[in-house]
Parts: sequence; structure tokens; C-alpha cells
Amino acid sequence: MSFQPVIPFSGYAGWAFLKRTMATQQATLDSTAAAKRDEAYFRANIGKIDSAEELIADRRLLSVALTAFGLESDINNKAFIRKVLEDGTLDKGSLANRLANKQYQKLSAAFGFGDQLVPLNKLSGFADKILPQYSTQKFEAAVGEQNNEYRVALNAEREIAALATKTGSEDAKWYTVLGSSPLREAFQTALGLPSSFAAIDLDKQLEMIKVKAKSVFGADTISQFTDSAKMEKLVRTYIVRAEIGAVNSGTSAGSAALKLLSGLVR
Repeated sequence: MSFQPVIPFSGYAGWAFLKRTMATQQATLDSTAAAKRDEAYFRANIGKIDSAEELIADRRLLSVALTAFGLESDINNKAFIRKVLEDGTLDKGSLANRLANKQYQKLSAAFGFGDQLVPLNKLSGFADKILPQYSTQKFEAAVGEQNNEYRVALNAEREIAALATKTGSEDAKWYTVLGSSPLREAFQTALGLPSSFAAIDLDKQLEMIKVKAKSVFGADTISQFTDSAKMEKLVRTYIVRAEIGAVNSGTSAGSAALKLLSGLVR
């Protein structure tokens, strides 16, 4: 039987339970026979890979590599992934750099097939960098099978915290958010932006999301989420709004729930 996380409640209560028990549940996943087999195979074979072509040819290794960066749905897009890996990231015009989803850029940079004389997977310690990411992503995927909002929230906590500490302009950070489907969903829902938001001009999206972020969180920057209280508020608001959206459809009950929410997020 595949691993199934224990999530006995819905809404914010379920999220709180998941956070309290996550370390134990993650350890349970890591101790399963399937997880141990994946780790052993990756450790034994990743250093033998000399090219992107060889990685693509080994489905087990490719599965771990893609999952580690949240790209497991691309397992059958072999020509695309090979191009991402072979182009590298040093050339601004490379495929990975042109894609809105920066997880492809991270994947390409991690292996270095297009950037390094010796691929980085040949170095000692490579597996120790990739496997923890794989484990985290596998757990989040398992959570998502039961409650996708919790998966989005877990991803947001991890990715936004990392993005907030990076150098670079705030606009560039916001564009990274807008280029990531789960991060966009977290902010779009938490800020009460309409479903049509994604269809408007990208520069207008940037303008709107910054205005809304300042209104709700007090600043229009991504860097503000180095503050754990603001990060918690983002996640809490997202989960509450997502739950309201799931159970109401513009009825009077929905209006009452939104009034309740306004008190929760102040």
C-alpha cells in the first residue's frame, strides 16, 4: 500500500494538525520500502550518468530528479526535458531561462550538463542534495492527493521563504511567483483576486498583485515574507479563503463566510 498521510480534519484545523505531525509523517514516508529502494537506486547510479541523454534514458533516475523539483508530471516529455538540461543556464537565451516556471532553471543548474565540463551529478554529495528535495516533494504530493490546498500551502511556505531571502528586484521576485502555478494560486486566492486575473496583461498582473499585497500584508514586496508572522498570515488566509470558495457559490452563506474571513485576516 502506498503512503497516505493522516489528515483527520479539513480547513485550518486540518492544516494545523498536519503541521504538528509533519516531521513524524515525513519520517514514516521515508521509512517505506519504496522510498528506500528509490534512494538506494539513485545513490548507486546517478554518478554513472554522463549526459542528459543518459539521464532521460533511465526512467527511475529521471523520476527522482524531476520529482525533486516538482516536475514529475513531465516524466514523459523527454525531448523537452533533455533540451532544458542540455541548454544549461549560463546563456540568458537558454530554454530553462526563458521558461516562466523557474523550477526548470533549478533542475538544469543542479545537473550542469549544459554549463559544466564535468556534470555536477559526478561530484560526491550530489545525491545528498537531491534526495532530501525528492523526499519533501513526495510527501507534498501525497498530501495533495488528499487535499491539494495543503500541498499548495506547503509549497508556498518553502518556495516563498527561499525567494524572499534572495537578492534581486522585488518585481523579478513577483514575476517568479506569477510564473509558478502553485505560488500564483496561493497569492491569487489569499488576496481575493478573481479567476480572470491570469488572463490579463502580465505587467497589469504585477501591478494588481502588489497593490493587493500591500493592502493585506502591509507591504508590496516578497521580501516581507522573511517575517514568519506574515508568512503564517499568507498561508492561513489562503486556506480559509480556499475552503470558503469550495463550499460556497455566492449565496448568502458565502457572504457571511467572507465577513468572518475579514475578521480573521486583520
